[in-house]
Amino acid sequence: MGFFKRLVTPKGEEHFVDGMRQFVLGNEAAAFNHFTQATDLVDAAFMAGILALKREDFKRAEVLLQTARKGQTNLGRYFGKYGIQAAAELAITEQVKAIVSPDIRGVLLALAEVHQHQGQWKKAIGDLKQLYQRDPSDIVVRLSLAELAIEEAGDKQSCKWTIQLTEGLENESEIHAALLLFKAKALRLLGLLSAARDTLTATLRRKKGRSDELLRAVRYERALVYELLGKKRQARTDFEKLYAEKPGFEDVADRLGLLS
Repeated sequence: MGFFKRLVTPKGEEHFVDGMRQFVLGNEAAAFNHFTQATDLVDAAFMAGILALKREDFKRAEVLLQTARKGQTNLGRYFGKYGIQAAAELAITEQVKAIVSPDIRGVLLALAEVHQHQGQWKKAIGDLKQLYQRDPSDIVVRLSLAELAIEEAGDKQSCKWTIQLTEGLENESEIHAALLLFKAKALRLLGLLSAARDTLTATLRRKKGRSDELLRAVRYERALVYELLGKKRQARTDFEKLYAEKPGFEDVADRLGLLS
């Protein structure tokens, strides 16, 4: 923004533009400082909230994202005014990330992540259910809901709901594969071990575009299922493959008797 342009531009907009410039240059601390001086602009509050989440300042992230949520009708206004196309990477599970934009979907996904980190998983589910009601086909939202249902609740009702979330699901992408992993966990918790094994085996057949972390998580889950099925040899084969790839993964070394 040139000198004369700054003379007629509100201070908040200046901070937003300067914050985006610093963000693009990789100076996130400077960007955050600019954005927090312009939180009366919903787009600046959104960016500040995303950066606070990245810094693991969850309390501040919640305040900033709630500000963006309250002003959701103006989300994207200043991105559009200054010709900025923005997106942020957000961790959905330990193995999978997704891209979010400055809109109500991005705000609620980020808030769900904040609430989960704060141990407020019921609030997180509430955030996600709003998005699910808007678009039940949103695979990222379904994955986020499945993770919370299994990792935080894990009861029979949550397991059955997770399986409903995966009805008709095909292994089309990394996010689909992660959702199938939670389907398998739900099946295991319900005692449907053969179905869990088959789901995991089918998921492992497609490796292209899947992270090593996700594939290891799927193989580890299958090893657990094999143990419960009494298939000790198959379980050990999976554990050995995991140990060969990453010796410190989960409790694999202990299960192979390598800690004593």
